[in-house]
Amino acid sequence: MMEHAPRVGNRLLAALPPADFALLAPHLRKVPIQRDAVLVHSGDRIEHLYFPCSGAVALIMELPNGQTAATAVIGNDGAVGLMTAFGPGRSPMTAVVRVAGTALQISPARFHAALERNPAIAKAVQLLSRALMTQFQHVAACNALHSVEARLARWLLHIHDRTEDGDILPLTQETLSELLGVRRTTVTHAVSALRTSRAIKSSRRGQLEIDRRRLEIVACECYKVMSRRIDRIVLQDAPRLLHVAPAPNGWPRPDFRYTKAGS
Repeated sequence: MMEHAPRVGNRLLAALPPADFALLAPHLRKVPIQRDAVLVHSGDRIEHLYFPCSGAVALIMELPNGQTAATAVIGNDGAVGLMTAFGPGRSPMTAVVRVAGTALQISPARFHAALERNPAIAKAVQLLSRALMTQFQHVAACNALHSVEARLARWLLHIHDRTEDGDILPLTQETLSELLGVRRTTVTHAVSALRTSRAIKSSRRGQLEIDRRRLEIVACECYKVMSRRIDRIVLQDAPRLLHVAPAPNGWPRPDFRYTKAGS
């Protein structure tokens, strides 16, 4: 019955049957991931895979002119550096920790060796890839169609889903500019608009206090659609494809925490 799950923390690793997880367990090292730490730079070789147990990591696309924009946020539902599962290569994006936490770290060589020996791990990689692609697709459409205020609300909700510090988010205006791919003056206007609607209660230096209920009203529909689709992959497809019996009270287990939306 997946007795290892409460100790794992990362939902996709926890979805592996115990015998399959045992192939990875000796090579996984729990490490802290500090706020603003860069886990891998765009163009660098991926030295480690990270399976977050807590915290949030933003995947940032950097353009030649220096502009940046977030393409996804990874929490305990995913992994950073997964591209190495498809062969050696360089990271197409920069992975930056936006909310501090912990992660299970493993070398690409160790992970790939287990992957080649085990179909369940290969299926877990497929599930992770689907969840990540879901984010990429929605973020691309959202960036093209929705207002900065709605997109900011969406990002704040995604990050709030992955934080354990209540309604205080450790985000600077520079970080928000990086996430949204807009100038800081635009971020200032967007934050002001969310404060006017009381979706943001206060914005002190390096911190935002949010009102989640109001933030969900302001956010575009992408947030709920994206969250439902990722939850479906992780909560329904993972146990079915990995042949794991659900816990007695169903998924997720009590130690898992992701979507806070009511629907």
